Amino acid sequence: MTDTATNLSDTSTWLPLDGLAPGFDANKAPHSLDLVGREVAVVDERGTRIVHRFAEGTVDWEYQPGAGDPTEATAKTDAYEAVKVDEELYYVQFHHEYLPNEAVTLVLDFRSGHALAVISVILPEPEAGKTRVQQIFVPSQIEGIELTGDAPAPTTTLIGRRVQWVYSPVHAYEHIYLSPQWYTWQCLAGPERGLADTDENSVWQIRPGIYVFAWREKVIPCASVTIADHRDARAIRSHGVLFGLDESGEVPTHFTFGAHGRLISVTVHPDEYDTSR
Repeated sequence: MTDTATNLSDTSTWLPLDGLAPGFDANKAPHSLDLVGREVAVVDERGTRIVHRFAEGTVDWEYQPGAGDPTEATAKTDAYEAVKVDEELYYVQFHHEYLPNEAVTLVLDFRSGHALAVISVILPEPEAGKTRVQQIFVPSQIEGIELTGDAPAPTTTLIGRRVQWVYSPVHAYEHIYLSPQWYTWQCLAGPERGLADTDENSVWQIRPGIYVFAWREKVIPCASVTIADHRDARAIRSHGVLFGLDESGEVPTHFTFGAHGRLISVTVHPDEYDTSR
């Protein structure tokens, strides 16, 4: 519990990202071995093709840029974690060893053939008007699978919902989804108890009721990408990553986690004040 004498408004005293890590991952799902031995190629609208060859704990990947993609062709190996979210749906997370200021989240839907990559990048220096960690969203398709259903796309479905998240026996937060750009978080239990803020967010629908929720904090130099299954409002499940800088402001910090959630309430505004429209 936060010391009641602490000035909660003094953001210079807020816990750094690496201070949150111990125990925060208690509710993380186990690493899935379902992808071991598989080769998965994803292609985006530019024709950029990325081939992934999964082993038990590492992924060999090869980046082949398409027309108009300025990124150089690259082939590397990184450690990864995979979580089975639903039948034929996986959340994959890895942190580039050769480029430590960049982390990749890959959502693979083998049922629909659709994929979504989220690249989180720590800016070299703070920039006015920008959070220190920026995120790029790249929808793509999985080679060899006939596309069905809707492609991943931004959604306003979560707006108005208030959800409680429990990350461990110690850590609990709530989220209030305000608009396509903003959400508010409050720590209910844990070392940040009493702290709250409103930060940038992005929400993409992967399947009906399953969403990628990503946020970018302005006080602590970090960002997160999660995938959350909201189909049962009493038993919401999420898997995610936190990525940013440690207390020194120099060293990238990357760790995965999981949470159990439940819907607390839903706010419905009159049409003229509804930010989801």
